[in-house]
Amino acid sequence: MTLPSAREALNSEEKRAHVHIGKQVAAMSFEWPVRVYWEDTDAGGIVFYANYLKFFERARTEWLRSLGLGQHALREQTGGMFVVTDAQLKYLQAARLDDMLRVTACVQEVGRASLAMLQQAWLQLPTGTVPTEMASTSPVLLCEGRIRIGWVSADHLRPQRMPMAVRQALETEHAATRRQTAVFAPHSRSEQAHNPFPQP
Repeated sequence: MTLPSAREALNSEEKRAHVHIGKQVAAMSFEWPVRVYWEDTDAGGIVFYANYLKFFERARTEWLRSLGLGQHALREQTGGMFVVTDAQLKYLQAARLDDMLRVTACVQEVGRASLAMLQQAWLQLPTGTVPTEMASTSPVLLCEGRIRIGWVSADHLRPQRMPMAVRQALETEHAATRRQTAVFAPHSRSEQAHNPFPQP
């Protein structure tokens, strides 16, 4: 095997593994649909990289709302609010005008004054348009972000402990996610060793 072909094979295996793991995360996540409009694209005709942060914000807001934690109500009732303190994004493929995306939100860690989340943007391919060679990898993972959210006072933006009711709601969601993760995990070491890149 030549060096270029070996490198291509390695990249292919990495992509297969990444997609498999990503699909597991997506299956355990809250999802929000996002359509790509002209305003989302750049001069190259693809989604401007910073706009994925907007997509993630929308999904995260709707995820909180689904938990009964509307952000406006939180600020009015508790005097506090969530703010992004750190964001690390990885861009894998491009989205284009009129694409339909599935944007996920999955809590990874809950602390006294912050939480960590994994968010992903997936390209939802229309039924009947998936080529045979892509059938095992659709939908397509476009962008992945690890976001840390802090709780601060709305007036002074100083870090505070989350109200107990808010933290309990988030911990309940986190526990549910961990239980689902255990279901998706390989049943044994031998199974994992035998098939390191299992197909869904």
